[in-house]
Order: sequence, then C-alpha cells, then structure tokens
Amino acid sequence: MMRHRRIPRAKWKDECTANGKRWIEQVSHAQDGMSAERFMHSMIGYHSMFEGSLCSMIMVQGVKHRVVNIGIGTKQVQVEPKGISVSEYIESQAHKLTPLEMGIINQDSDDPTRLRRFCMILALKQAYVKAIGHAHGFDYARLEFNVPEETAIGDSHPLTGWEFRIWKTCLAVARRDQIVNEEYECVCAFFRGTTNSKFIFYDSPDDLNKWVQFINIDQMVKVIPKLTA
Repeated sequence: MMRHRRIPRAKWKDECTANGKRWIEQVSHAQDGMSAERFMHSMIGYHSMFEGSLCSMIMVQGVKHRVVNIGIGTKQVQVEPKGISVSEYIESQAHKLTPLEMGIINQDSDDPTRLRRFCMILALKQAYVKAIGHAHGFDYARLEFNVPEETAIGDSHPLTGWEFRIWKTCLAVARRDQIVNEEYECVCAFFRGTTNSKFIFYDSPDDLNKWVQFINIDQMVKVIPKLTA
C-alpha cells in the first residue's frame, strides 16, 4: 500500500496503541513540505484477520483518534462442527446472542436463511470488538444488533457514531482435484463520530467493487519481488 503511494519505507512507521490498534504514520513531514493540518489527516489505520480461506485487510486515512477505531469481521456460512444441524449449531452459540437476536434469526424456518442471519450478527459483533481493540474474551451478549431496524446497542446504550458496512463474499477454493464454494458474511466497522449509527448493505457487485478489492494468491505472489526490491 505504501509502495503504491510512492512513500519510501524510511519515511513511515508502524505504530500501535496500548490496546493493540495499529496505524501508519509518516515521518519527516516538515522536511517534505507537508503542512501540520495535512499531516494530522495523513494517518492510516488498518486491521487484518483471516477466517477459513479468506484473508481480509481494511484501511482508512484520517486523524489518528478515528482511524484506529476500525475493525473487520468475517464469518464463514457453515455449521461447526460439520454434520450437525443448523438449529444445533445456533443453539450452541446462543450465549453470544441476545433474546432479540435469537428472535430475528428464527423468524424463518428456512435453515440457509437462519444460518446467514446468525453469521451476519456474529460478523457485526466481531467487527465492532476488533474496532475498539478489546482483548479476547469479550462477552458478545453485551452487544445487540437489530439488523432489520438498523440499530446497535452495547451494555444497553446506543452505539452512536459507528458505520457498519455489510457484504457477502463467495470464493471458489481448490481442494485437491475439486473446486469448493465457500460463502462468508463480512462487516467493516468504523467510528465516524456521528450522532447515530449507520448500516450500509452492499448487494450489488458494482457498488462493492468501488471500495473492495479481491486479490487471489497468484496475484500476491507476483507482488512479492516488488516488496523486497
């Protein structure tokens, strides 16, 4: 990313907050003719994670106190362990959900729909927890996402100022001599400091491609020589 911006490695540093949130800060801005105002808005917050066959990274540029509050959540749409029913799987994860969320998930008897709803809610919670930099062991039941009403609550208080971008990722993964299709519910959580929370659903590939880029392993391998040059 920094190489693409033509910023030499010697002119940026990878920083970290006390709770593990990372951001990239340019150095020597005065010598490079960058104003103080521009420097303040040049911070790049980022977060990465992996789930199944999907490795994800998100980034945002702006002032430090906002860019560090970014997180991504991904949840593969499948039961764990394999072979159990959707009802058994959701019931095993009920401690992460509120009664309202359980009601939303079980509004329909269609198993694929119920599983997708469950994975979306888990991805929302995961993205928010990662965005605030909370350590492992966070009680997901403290959060409540009412997706139909597009509201979010934490410890009985509205989560104001947050933007949640929600989309689906479908992969075709080579497993020996077979191609296996995998589906993931994905969420990006970012603190914008507004007076409410906002949910944005990306159902159109054209809209999603405006800000999400998909790269396969072959493309990554081709870039490695440039990064080490």
